Amino acid sequence: MAQEQGRTPAKTAAGRGGRAARGGYAVGDARRRMILDTAVEHFAQFGFNASSLARIAQDCGITQGGLLHHFRGKEDLLLSVLARSEEHDVDRLFSPPGEGFPPVAEHFAAVVALAADNARRPGIVRMYNTLVGESGNPDHPAHDHFRQRYARVLGHTVGLLEAGAARGEVRPGTDCEAVGREILAVMDGLQIQWVLDPEGVDMPGLLAGYLDRRLRDITVAGTGLGRAEGASSSSSSSSSSS
Repeated sequence: MAQEQGRTPAKTAAGRGGRAARGGYAVGDARRRMILDTAVEHFAQFGFNASSLARIAQDCGITQGGLLHHFRGKEDLLLSVLARSEEHDVDRLFSPPGEGFPPVAEHFAAVVALAADNARRPGIVRMYNTLVGESGNPDHPAHDHFRQRYARVLGHTVGLLEAGAARGEVRPGTDCEAVGREILAVMDGLQIQWVLDPEGVDMPGLLAGYLDRRLRDITVAGTGLGRAEGASSSSSSSSSSS
């Protein structure tokens, strides 16, 4: 009996310790997210080289030492920001491993939906445009990230179009790499124009119009986005309202 009584306080203390640890993790995760969100705005406004960890920390209401508790330095912070943005885009555009490629029209509709999503994340788009320009310098810490990102997105788009050709969706003889590079160029060009004039440039609408025309050009049936775009839009609306 004495042994049982002796164990009870230990279990209670352990339970309190576990709850405290979980609470500490939650606070740490929230602070990390706040630092990442603040860094997005700084990298968008100042670029990487002119951004300051001290200013980012000040805007977060913490010391630079507190920031460095979560990130080893400015380069680590930059790469963490880019990795989080990449996860968002990958979830929206790429099929899970082993599932193969979706129909081309379905993927194009997902690209339009991503553009609409990005129009609600202006800080991310501004940061992307700023850092892509900077990273043309091979010494820039994001140089490899953007080279690999473009190669990955282009490779996925080419694979998608080639799979569509094999299924009889895409016309034989279509230069899938050229179409893929053209799509990337249009997406980036519209992002730049939208950042400069967000009220005057309908980024998702213009992208939808371009992809609809391109789809009619390259598909055997000569059909555009049609139902695929509508299904994607209604899916996005229902998910945002839930």
